[in-house]
Amino acid sequence: MRPKHLAIELSKLSPHPCTSVELEQYATEGDLASYWLLGIDQVDGLEGKRVLDLGAGNGVLGCGCLLLGANHVTMMEADLEVVEVARANTEKVNQRCDGTGEVMHEHVTKETQRTEPIPDLVVMNPPWGVQTPKADRPLLEYAFSLGAPVVHVLHSSKSKHLQALGREYGYESEAMLETNFRLPPTYQHHTKRKAATTVLCWRFHLPGDAKLLLEED
Repeated sequence: MRPKHLAIELSKLSPHPCTSVELEQYATEGDLASYWLLGIDQVDGLEGKRVLDLGAGNGVLGCGCLLLGANHVTMMEADLEVVEVARANTEKVNQRCDGTGEVMHEHVTKETQRTEPIPDLVVMNPPWGVQTPKADRPLLEYAFSLGAPVVHVLHSSKSKHLQALGREYGYESEAMLETNFRLPPTYQHHTKRKAATTVLCWRFHLPGDAKLLLEED
């Protein structure tokens, strides 16, 4: 599937309501989700895989994985209002895909029950910890604790703690994509009509499973 076609399909999903500044709810746009997911598919292959989408929002990433051939996608989302949007979106995508998706209402913490079986791949755009310090940590720690072969994370390019945290759980890392993330004026504290920030899409993998060519010094 071409990026444009996947982006069109993802744009048909009901949007993220983005009502909680505490949860740092910023929607992943269809164009960015499409480009990133196709990169993930090219590197790790989504067809037939079991995927876990943490902080799933309206399900844009999880539904994109289904459209790219994932066998099963579990999506976890903390906001009940957003869960209902994600479930409606997932039901529509389930009807046209061979794989199946499910949405769980779950505020991920250290006590969150581990998913079984271990997912083949974790994908996530967690809160970045701008409004609530370390808001991303429970989701990252949960993802790394599962022992999945690969964890894909979209995060602010300014964040410096991701690689060190991944290493604590035995993961090596490589940057897949650096791009702009649009920030529409969703909340009252936004003063600009349009803004953007730079993000990095990270691939955390087990030792010896690097897939991207490193630049020469």
